[in-house]
Parts: sequence; C-alpha cells; structure tokens
Amino acid sequence: MLFVDFLRGRRRLRVSVCKPPCSFWFLLLFGIGGLVLFIHLQDLSDMVLQQAPGVKFRGTTQSRQEQCSQFSEVVGSISARINQHSEESDVDPISPMQLPDSQWKRQAATPGSREHDPGSQRVTKRHRKLLKTSPVLRPPTNSSQLSSRRLSDVQESRRRIVREVCGKYRSNISRTITPHLVSRIYVEDRHKVLYCEVPKAGCSNWKRVLMVLAGVANSTQEINHVAVHYDNHLKRLDSFDRQGINKRLETYTKVLFVREPMERLVSAFRDKFESPNSYYHPVFGKPIISKYRVNASQTALKTGSGVTFREFIHYLLDVHRPVGMDIHWEAADQLCSPCHLHYDFIGKVETLEEDANFLLRKIGAPEDLTYPSFKDGNPKAARTSTQITQHYFSQLNVSERQRAYDFYYMDYLMFNYSKPYKDLY
Repeated sequence: MLFVDFLRGRRRLRVSVCKPPCSFWFLLLFGIGGLVLFIHLQDLSDMVLQQAPGVKFRGTTQSRQEQCSQFSEVVGSISARINQHSEESDVDPISPMQLPDSQWKRQAATPGSREHDPGSQRVTKRHRKLLKTSPVLRPPTNSSQLSSRRLSDVQESRRRIVREVCGKYRSNISRTITPHLVSRIYVEDRHKVLYCEVPKAGCSNWKRVLMVLAGVANSTQEINHVAVHYDNHLKRLDSFDRQGINKRLETYTKVLFVREPMERLVSAFRDKFESPNSYYHPVFGKPIISKYRVNASQTALKTGSGVTFREFIHYLLDVHRPVGMDIHWEAADQLCSPCHLHYDFIGKVETLEEDANFLLRKIGAPEDLTYPSFKDGNPKAARTSTQITQHYFSQLNVSERQRAYDFYYMDYLMFNYSKPYKDLY
C-alpha cells in the first residue's frame, strides 16, 4: 500500500509539475504568433504550416507531457525562424500581389491542405494526394481585369433591361428593318462600328472619334464644329442598299449612348433657345411664342428670341404643335429603335468617359485615342447638370412635370433611369 501510494503521489506530482509549463507554452506560443502575424504575416503562415505535419493535437491519444514537448519544439522552431529573418534584414517582405505566378503558387496555401510549399521535403503521401485533388489557388487578377469584367457585367445588365422592356411593351412591333429605322446611324467600316446619334448625349465628340477611326483625321483635336456637322465625312447606314444594311447590322458593333431624359431636354433648350441661333429662333421660336405667349411683343414675334422654358414645354407636349419635332429633344427610343436593332453596347453620359474608353479598347481603337472633352455650342456656358435641370423644372407645376416624364417614359424604362421627382407616378 505504501508503494502504491508512493507511485500515485509521483503521478500527481508529475501532472502538477507539467501543468504550469503547458500554460506557459500556450501563452508564449500565442504571444509569439501574434507578434509575428503582425510583422510578417506571410512568413508566419509559411512557417507554422511547414511545422504542422509533425504536430498532432489529439488529446485522447497523447499525454500532457507529450503535448508540452511538441509545443516546445514548435515554439523553438518559430523562434529560430524569427531570429533568422531578423538577420536577413536586407530583404523586404513581399506581399502575394507582388509575387510572380510561380512564386504565388508556392507561397499560397491550397484550399483543403495544410501544406504551403509543394516543394517542401516534408510533404507526405497524404499531402501529395491533397495537392493533386484540391483546386489550385490562382493569383489575384489586376485592377484592369476586374474593371473590364465589371464593365462587361454592366453592359449585359443594360442590354437585358432593354430586352425585357421591349418584350413587355413592344412585343407586337414589326421586325422589318426599314431605311427610316437606321437613318440616325453612322457607319465606320474599318473598325466595324455602327453608332446611333442621340443629340445632347455626346454625339459631336463621338463623330470626331469615328472620323479618327476612319482615317479622316489624325486627332480629334483638329476637327472643328463645322467639320463634324456639315462636311459629311461619315456615311449613314441608310445610304447602303438592303444587303449592305443587313450585313452591317449582323456583323458590326452597334453602339448607343443615352442621357437622363430631363437633363438632355434642358441641355437642348439652353443650347438652341438661350444662345444666339440663326435656325432655331426663327424656325421654332417664332411659332412657339406666337401660340403660347399672351401679348407677345412685335420684336419677339419677328425674331423668335426669348422663348421661355415653360413655353418650350407647352410646345413639346402639344399634340397639335405649331412646328414639328426635332432630333435634339426627340426620345432616344424613337431615334435609335432599340427594340428593332438590339444594340451591342449601351453607354451613358453619366459614365461617359469610362464607357467610351472601354468601348474603344473593345473595338481595337489606337491606344492613344480617347474620348475628347470638347463642348460644342456655347463653350462658355456651364454644362447642364442635375442641379441646373432641377432649376428649370422648378418653373413647372406638378402636372407639367408629370406630362414631360410621360413623354420620355420609355427612355426612363429602357435605360433604367430613376424618376426625377418624387411626386411623379
């Protein structure tokens, strides 16, 4: 009995002696691990996982003494690696983003595997099996690839919305392509581009880009306003025969750029009626003033100058207009027939630079060609913004705003623009 008690006492003594070192090693391990993680995250993950195959954390099959011993070995190994890394202070830590593809595959952990370095001498048969069957972790893509993917997703979403709206509201339209439907489309054969012109949505600068692509000019900087609009350097799609039209519609990249409808409308009004204009004042201004202004002066009736925004809206919404419609405020849906033509690329003025340059890279344009930022019309006037648009529409009552929204309703739906005012339905 004394001998048995003596043995039990030694066992209790051994356990009690072992417990403090275990707690100490646990705390020391976590402390060192946290410090190394903060300083050299990648080195620590590599070091710990290289040691992992030799350590088994199974309390049911190992005694506390064995666990303490193995923890001591791990901590000793980590400390040695830390000292070694400190001595190699002339080498800066490299993040995974900076590593070449081959180094990334060696550095990064394979999902489902504890082994970081496939070339390590301590790779077991089990780890080789895991490395063969586990998916390979690829290096992260660069920002340009991510941006291209994001913009491609945006384009797919825009095309899908147009298809859905056309399917809901225009399912019974004729599928016949007439010359009238393609009369606003410009052709650039060298890069196989069809561009539908929507005035006040960057069309002047897009014509400049098309002229450079076609070889008419070397740079957009040298193309003035007259050359853009009146020199007829670009062909329209309706100038070709039926076979030529259909072939280009099937094989070319069809491009459409749109703008928030109310903002586009205000931009057109400011450009044509608030600035001197030898065409729009007499042709549109005179009949508008004559019909919608009470007690108009003889000067106003004679010149057509000074049309107010409210008078312009009355003209726009009148089913019996005193003068016809104009492309500068015609709905994009009517100008470009997206339910007939199924555009490949739908850009927006709100994201113009990003969309335009993405398109230029897609069609293989020269690297030095970018979308220009010229302002035609009145270059001194501020560009029409959301704030300026709200100022003009504040001159209208609720009914007039609602009717203007209804006029561009299909543009709002097709191109996914939000209602500009909360009181609209």
